Amino acid sequence: MNNLVLLGACLVIGMLLRRSGRLPSNAHASLNGFIIHVSLPALTLLAVHRLAFDKTLLAPAAMAWIMFGLGCAFFWWIGRVMKLRTPTIGALILTGSLANTSFIGVPMIEAYFGGHGVGLGLFIDQAGTYLVLSTLGMLVATIYAQGSMPTARAITKKVFTFAPFIAFIAALLLIPVTYPAWIEALLDRLGGTLVPLALVSVGFQIQFGESRGRVRELTLGLAFKLIAAPMVIGLLYAGLFGGRGEMIQITIFEAAMPPQIGAAIVAMDHDLDPQLVTLMVGIGIPLSFLTLFAWRQVLSVVA
Repeated sequence: MNNLVLLGACLVIGMLLRRSGRLPSNAHASLNGFIIHVSLPALTLLAVHRLAFDKTLLAPAAMAWIMFGLGCAFFWWIGRVMKLRTPTIGALILTGSLANTSFIGVPMIEAYFGGHGVGLGLFIDQAGTYLVLSTLGMLVATIYAQGSMPTARAITKKVFTFAPFIAFIAALLLIPVTYPAWIEALLDRLGGTLVPLALVSVGFQIQFGESRGRVRELTLGLAFKLIAAPMVIGLLYAGLFGGRGEMIQITIFEAAMPPQIGAAIVAMDHDLDPQLVTLMVGIGIPLSFLTLFAWRQVLSVVA
C-alpha cells in the first residue's frame, strides 16, 4: 500500500511542478537523463546480479518480441483499414507495442509483487523491451519516417552504448562475484531514486488538453496496449503453454504496462506524430494505474 501511495504522490508532484512554473519546461529531460544514466544502471547492477539465471528466463524476455510482432501486424492492418497517415501508424506501432517495463514496470512490480520480483522485471526490460526498441523499433521508426533502413553499424552502436544495457551485461558477468557491502549500499541508494524521479518526470509531462481531435487514434492505441496485447500474451503463456506461478504473472503484468517512454522518444525524434505520441504516454500512464490493478486481480486467479 505504501508503494502505491508513493507512486500516486510522485505523479501528482510532477503535475503540480509543471503547473507552478517553478521549473523549466524541459526539466523532465534532465530527470530522464539522470534516470537513464544513473538510477536505472545502478538498479540493474544490483537487481539483475541477484538473479539465479537459467533457461526459464528466456520465456519472459520473449514476451516483448512477441508483443511487438503483434503490434506491427495489428497497427499496419488497422492503419490501412482506417486510412491513417503513415507517421501515425508508425507512432502507434512504437508506443502501442512496447511496454514501459522499467520506469513504470519496476515500481509497479515492487508494489504488487514485492522487491524480489524487480530483478525479473529488469531482465524483461533489458533482454526484451530495450533490445526490441533498439533493433526492430529503430527499423520501424526509420521506415515510417524516411522509407529507408538504418545500417547494422548504427543499430549495433545504439545498443552497446546504452548505459542500462551496459549495466545489464556487467551484472550478468558479475553474478559469480560477491559485491562488497559498500557497493551494495551505494547501488541501493542510487537505484532507489528511479521510482520517485521517473514518476515525477511522467507527471511533469502530462497535458490532458491536447487530446481533442485525437480520441480515435488514442483509444485505438491504448486499448491495444493496456487490454488487448496483454490479453493475447496471457492466453499464450497461461493458456496455450499452461504456465503458472509468479514468473508468468510478472511476465503478463509487464505486458500490460503503459507505453514505453524510450519508444516515445524514438518516435518523436523521427517526427512520427509527436502529438499522438505525447498523448499515448501522458494519458496511458495514469490510466494504467487502474488497468494494472485490474490485471493484478485477474492474474491472481488465472495464473
